[in-house]
Amino acid sequence: MTQVDSRTSRMVQLMEKLAPVEGYNLSALEDVRFLRSNRPLTRTPVLYDPGIVILCQGRKRGYLGDDVYLYDAQHYLVVSVPVPFTMETDASEAEPMLAVYMRLNFQLASELLLQVDEALGPSDAQPKGMYASPMDDLLRTSTLRFLDAMSRPGDAHILGPSLMREVYYRILTGEQGGSMRAALNRQGHFGKVTRAIRKIHSCYHEHLDVESLAQEASMSVPSFHLHFRSVTDSSPMQYLKSTRLHQARLLMLHNAMTASAAAFNVGYESASQFSREFKRFFGRTPQAEIEWMKATYALPAPSTPSFYVSSH
Repeated sequence: MTQVDSRTSRMVQLMEKLAPVEGYNLSALEDVRFLRSNRPLTRTPVLYDPGIVILCQGRKRGYLGDDVYLYDAQHYLVVSVPVPFTMETDASEAEPMLAVYMRLNFQLASELLLQVDEALGPSDAQPKGMYASPMDDLLRTSTLRFLDAMSRPGDAHILGPSLMREVYYRILTGEQGGSMRAALNRQGHFGKVTRAIRKIHSCYHEHLDVESLAQEASMSVPSFHLHFRSVTDSSPMQYLKSTRLHQARLLMLHNAMTASAAAFNVGYESASQFSREFKRFFGRTPQAEIEWMKATYALPAPSTPSFYVSSH
């Protein structure tokens, strides 16, 4: 067994303990959850919070436009801004999908970003809303150290935060770390689009139109359309609709809201229009989708997000 195989095997052993039940397992750290899936999942619309997903076993594929993002035991996923995409999972009872999800802590990332930029110089890489990157030996070792500490309650509370910082550092200085650093700096057109995305996620229940979002981004409407699509592979109004539908799904799932109540809470004026668009987007009626999610996922109640709200 190679050194990489040995470390991966140990990570799987630790994850079996940290993620004993299917779905999202909470941890001693608010921004960290351990994921387990014992079955394959076909393409499902998702909207991730900004964060990091490190798989220890199994395989996921994300589809955004014509791009395919593979993340498995050899690749991790970074999401810098919430991007609606579709995802599928390869997993089984014999080999469950086991993954670490770290919701991006912007304060921690910003502190590290200043230090890394001071040591290495500012990044001239192209900022990306989402990317998959190979796991190198340094990140694999840091992740193993983190999981080992998280498997012991005392170590998890005391050492966990500093080891999570180490994982962040490895990603910021990794093969595509420059793209994450550039995204976190939020300069240029990417930063302007990010301001509009933040507006959507904080005010999706209000009346929003392209003109007001372009104004938020300090861009002309044509320029805003162009650069918004380059970041999200979606038009601003498609993105707004996707955000509202994901949020309505969460309200129905966690708050037991009816479809009509959820529709009005996320900004729809017509319950029938909401139901039509929900079925077109998720492939199921609101009631059928919630029944499917309850049978398929073991989701904890959502905690207060650090920046954006999303569904997984």
